[in-house]
Amino acid sequence: MNNPTRVTGGSERQLLEYMLDHTRAELIDTVRGLSETDARRRLVPSMTTSIGLVKHAAFAERKWFQHILGGLPESECDGAMVGEASFVVSDDETVADVIAEFERAGNRARTIAADIDLDATREHPAFGSVSLRWIYLLMIQEFARHAGHSDILREQTDANRRT
Repeated sequence: MNNPTRVTGGSERQLLEYMLDHTRAELIDTVRGLSETDARRRLVPSMTTSIGLVKHAAFAERKWFQHILGGLPESECDGAMVGEASFVVSDDETVADVIAEFERAGNRARTIAADIDLDATREHPAFGSVSLRWIYLLMIQEFARHAGHSDILREQTDANRRT
């Protein structure tokens, strides 16, 4: 992925969209090339795995862009709307499947957000009124945090392979 400082100019929207795309790509890069076993390896006391972080990010895309911003009922979103259970990856899902799910959710998020003003608001049951700007910032923070988690898991996995 490109260095995030590569794009430093443009409108606020262009910068937000660039940084969101950057953090999406960074998260994907942390699992790309991992074996199915390594992607599922639990290296911390929680259920967190590298593949689970990407699976959860796909859910977050659907929740915030399809359901909250786009107004779709959860039953009409294009994937599971399961909250914290979104970290769980079934045995029949591959790393490639989960990456593709996240990429599809990101593409749909871009389409939904494209014609919505940054100041446009939607109601969230717990947070109240939120703007598209706020959703962009939340997703940038969420994906950057999870990419950091997955970076550490990847570092541990790579170190274990060398020993």
